[in-house]
Amino acid sequence: MTSPLTIDAEVLTGHTEKHLISLSSQHKLHTTVTSAWQKMQQDAQSDGLSLALASSFRSFERQLSIWNRKFTGQLPVFDINEQVVDITQLSESNKVKAIMLFSALPGASRHHWGTDIDVYAPNLLKEGQELQLQVWEYQDQGPMAKLSTWLQLNAGRYGFFRPYDTYRDGVSIEPWHISFAPTANQYQKSFTLDVLEQTLNNTDIEGKKTILRMLPELYKQYIINIGAFEHG
Repeated sequence: MTSPLTIDAEVLTGHTEKHLISLSSQHKLHTTVTSAWQKMQQDAQSDGLSLALASSFRSFERQLSIWNRKFTGQLPVFDINEQVVDITQLSESNKVKAIMLFSALPGASRHHWGTDIDVYAPNLLKEGQELQLQVWEYQDQGPMAKLSTWLQLNAGRYGFFRPYDTYRDGVSIEPWHISFAPTANQYQKSFTLDVLEQTLNNTDIEGKKTILRMLPELYKQYIINIGAFEHG
């Protein structure tokens, strides 16, 4: 049995863990997602893939830390070709957009919901090889190419889809990122511009004035600009 679906601002923006189940010390999922994820894991194993989580639930505080460190140059920011960007040469508005290519605004990450996960197959990595979560790894000659093809063919059978299956002039393609549609789609409908604006107004975030000025544009270009679920 799963707990009733809870949709409120705390859940939507990553300020609570009341909607989650712990799978390990590192990973938590929404209560509605666990069984589908575990079934997909089992079936992938039968096809020779040891499906694992690279990232699951991410709290608001963690997303805020990532954002602020990227904005201040403590963490690298990458362009669409996964090359490091010199953010010191960018205006604040362009800096915001450069970061949002690969990193969500705190409060706006789908990982806050516990419905979205980044996945990989450790058994496809060579000995000593570490996952980078870069697009090339999931393309034709990359170590995760087999997994990428498997997800494309099978993820829909378990209720998952790729919100960032292609580049739509917003978030970069993320072939590792899958979302549990039955729950995530309900959260998406509830995640309004007003919810995000209220959250950011009460947040000590780098670039705050610029972000708030651009928020309607950012919401449209990076947050609701996603792919759709197609049943497998």
